[in-house]
Amino acid sequence: MSSRDPQSSRFRQAAVTAAYRTEQGIRNRLARRAARQGWTPAVIPYSGYASADHARVLGRVVLAPASVDPAARPGISGWRRLLTLESPGVDVRIELGGVTATVTSDSAGIIDSRLSLDSPLEPGSTEASLHVDGRAQVPATVHVMSGEPVRGVVCDIDDTVWVTGISHPARAAWRTLRGSSSTRRSVPGMARLLRTAVEGQDHPGVVYLSNGPWNFVGPVSRFLERHDFPAGAVLMTDWGITPHRWFRDGQEHKSSSLARLIQDMPHVTWVLVGDNGEHDPTLYSDLARDHPDHVAAIALREVRPTERAGGDQDADSINAIPVVRGADGDELLPLLRDALHSRPPG
Repeated sequence: MSSRDPQSSRFRQAAVTAAYRTEQGIRNRLARRAARQGWTPAVIPYSGYASADHARVLGRVVLAPASVDPAARPGISGWRRLLTLESPGVDVRIELGGVTATVTSDSAGIIDSRLSLDSPLEPGSTEASLHVDGRAQVPATVHVMSGEPVRGVVCDIDDTVWVTGISHPARAAWRTLRGSSSTRRSVPGMARLLRTAVEGQDHPGVVYLSNGPWNFVGPVSRFLERHDFPAGAVLMTDWGITPHRWFRDGQEHKSSSLARLIQDMPHVTWVLVGDNGEHDPTLYSDLARDHPDHVAAIALREVRPTERAGGDQDADSINAIPVVRGADGDELLPLLRDALHSRPPG
């Protein structure tokens, strides 16, 4: 049995590698054909965040007809948003707060740049300017947090902000691939819950963290605004085959994103909001155990009933950090308010 396991693993890895090379070959051929037809690199801006002395600026470079702005595509159904031609290796000039930097898009067309600032940005919302040769500059929103100790919130999206039904894969796929921001349904009370999490804070940090693809940033952002969620950065991921996996590791994406937030914003104490449909309980418990000074509370929407088995995931507190659970934001709101009052920031 054990002698066959390494062979099976090598076979799976060979299959993944072959599929990845095939996909890359197809994309390269399509990109060359598009370039011959006059398509050029263009930047799709994503929202980032900043504090006193640095900023994280995000975007993606794709190929598009010279007369088309690929970021201006509201109302397009989900599956069509996945049909993009990413453009790796393209230089993008970023201007923010008097600082100019040039970064190069990665293999998925992503730019993810940490800019050191010469002088502090005014807390609130500002814009970075992104520019590639042959295209007009495009603005990328940057949410500037207070440079003083402050409470912030990190919130999952699927089944926390909007209803996806991720525990029912077929239903979730249908909503994702056929829906738009106008057809999605908000989880009751969640917008008010997030506002409560940061009430009384001076320019708090708000970050939405999802395993969804970057292609859906536009619909997510419009949904958040339409349903009165607090403005904040949206961090998503890249779907598709990697050199080593059939699909991206969603748990690793969220874990590394949380770790980077703590590194980038060590003065922020986070309220972690998610659901029990996937990995949020484990990820949030690990963060509270490893970095208790950076977590104010954990709020989990229970999308399916669970039997408590003990351990951190079922505890009412972790390292004295309160954990509250409820069916939606309306149930969670009074519990979170009480938890935060019993554990003031700082």
